[in-house]
This record gives sequence, structure tokens and C-alpha cells, in this order.
Amino acid sequence: MSDGVWTPAQPEKGQLELPIGREVLADRNADLGGRSFYFFDFDDNVAFLTTPIFLFERETKREIQVSSAEYAKMHRSIGKSGPYEKFHLIDHDETGSFRSFRDRNLSALDRVLGRKQFFIQDLAAALGFPDVQWKGPSWSCFYHAALNKRPISVITARGHSPETIKQGIKLFVKRQYLPHEPNYLSVFPVTNPAVRASLGCLDGSTSVAALKKAAIRASVERAVELYGNSDYHRFGMSDDDPHNIELITQEMRALKAKYPRMSFFVIETQAGRFVKFEVYADRTEATVCSANPDFQSFEQLTLLPR
Repeated sequence: MSDGVWTPAQPEKGQLELPIGREVLADRNADLGGRSFYFFDFDDNVAFLTTPIFLFERETKREIQVSSAEYAKMHRSIGKSGPYEKFHLIDHDETGSFRSFRDRNLSALDRVLGRKQFFIQDLAAALGFPDVQWKGPSWSCFYHAALNKRPISVITARGHSPETIKQGIKLFVKRQYLPHEPNYLSVFPVTNPAVRASLGCLDGSTSVAALKKAAIRASVERAVELYGNSDYHRFGMSDDDPHNIELITQEMRALKAKYPRMSFFVIETQAGRFVKFEVYADRTEATVCSANPDFQSFEQLTLLPR
């Protein structure tokens, strides 16, 4: 596909998308042997879902639900201070705090009755609302990468199987929000036991941020294996969790030291604030900063150039 080819506009349900087509663009460094790789956190970044996280009161065993966005803001204070001082997390796939972020065993009867994995169920529900309610701050970048068949990695704290994540994303195609499925480089739901083991993190106490660091490194190494060791490769990841951003940046500094001529970027999409950093081995530099809630306008600033 070459410059100047246009695709139809996305379906209009809400207020975010301008009624124009998207241009299919050649990868900026393709003629030099380089590719642009896009890494995405999913929840509150690509899309807002209503999947609940459960907190348990220590004394009464009472459970309450919080959103993933709220959890990202206060997870360090759970059980220590603030409104959730008396609560704690329980790590159990079927009854614990993150049970809705795991796959469940569905029987043949469940499938006949149309029951789905939580991720697919919650994404389908979200797509029933106007765009303005479910599209995350990195949606436009995700669409751009999928449209142009850039290699994409989904690196999420969820614990579903990679296939469940892909099946959920197929809904974007079915509902005509994406023209086709992404060109997957990798899919790492990092708290899935098999995925965690594949990253060499056999200790169940490894933090989500540390698991994401391992997934980023694995994705970059896979990119080099599949697309060659080119000085002109460009890697960028967007995430909404400040702690994750910190460790993602650390890992990209290490990768920059290993691959000094490649380019690495981090895009922070937290609390309506958008900052794009270029990562070097010894520092980071903010190249774009905006508080503009108009995602389409921000897209023009944040997209890794072509």
C-alpha cells in the first residue's frame, strides 16, 4: 500500500471521530529496512471497559468493586492509608480480586447458551455505548497501527489467554471499528500463568510492572528476530499507569543501550494528560505534552511518525 490511498471513515456513533477517511501510509523507514512497532496496554488506554476489581475488607470479609482506572490511581495505598486502608487484595483466579480479568472454565452447555469469557463479554458491552464512552486515549494510535498493518504488541495486566485477547479484538472488526485484525507481533496478558512462565517469571509475586518490562524486552527481541536487526526500527508503548510508565521507561533505556541506533518512545496517557517521551540510554526527553481531550487532534502529535 502506498501514500495517497484512502479508506472509508469509521462508523459514527459518538463525538470523537471526524467524518473523514484515514490515509494508508507507508512506514517511514521501510525503504531503509526499518519498521515502526506499536506496543499497547489495553484497559483505560485502547478502550475503557467496566471489568471490576474486587477489594475485601479485612474484618468483615465484605467485598467492594472498583474500576481499573481507580485501581491504577490508588493501588499502592490499599491496606495502608486512605479510603481503602481496611481493605486488601486476594490472589485467587476464581474468587479473588482479579477474577474478572482471568478466563473461566466454560462448559459445552455454557457455550451453547452463549456465555463468553469476561474480556469478550465486557468489550461487547462497551461497544454498545457511544464512542465517547469507550474509546481510550490511544484508540486513534491503535487504529492507525492496525490500518497500516504495523506490527502490534498488546501488553496487558490481564490474565486471559492470548487467544481470548485476540478474540475480543476481533469484535472491533466485526463492529466495523477496525478495517481488519491487527498485524500481531505478540500478545502478552502478563498475569496469565503460561504467559508469565514464557517470560521466565515463575515467581507468582512478580509485579505487573516487572512482568510488563519482561514482555517489552521479549517483544523487541521478537521484532529483531522477525524483521531483522535494523538501525531504523522504531518502538513505542502507551500506558496509563504512572508506575508502569516508570518501569517501561527503565526497560526501554536498557534496550536503547543494547540497540543504540534504534528509536524508543513512551506515551503516558494518564488522567487526560498526554506526554510522549523519547527514551535514551541515560535520559528521557518529552517531545510532546498536551492536556487537550480532543483525541483526534492529539493523534496528529503523538503518532510515531508514519
